[in-house]
Amino acid sequence: MAWRGHLSKNLRELRFLYCQTSPVSAQTREFVNRNYKDLKTLNPLFPILIRECSGVEPQIWARYDMGVERYVRLDGLTEPQITKKLEELVKAGAPLKA
Repeated sequence: MAWRGHLSKNLRELRFLYCQTSPVSAQTREFVNRNYKDLKTLNPLFPILIRECSGVEPQIWARYDMGVERYVRLDGLTEPQITKKLEELVKAGAPLKA
């Protein structure tokens, strides 16, 4: 999982959006609870934003160089699937480097 240490190299910002109480967001909340500390330890100066909003569908937003943004909806995904989607977003940033 070397890609976890490349957040700050391939991205400018990472945002997790989810509902605090919705069952649809449960796996995303659990992912953030289990992985935030590790991701932040590996990328201490990198902005990882957590946005909780009632009724919002769970998503990850990645901001790359030149203001390019991509997102992935996470509703219905398990924790390993969320990890895979995050990895894909991080790796997608390598060719976008300015």
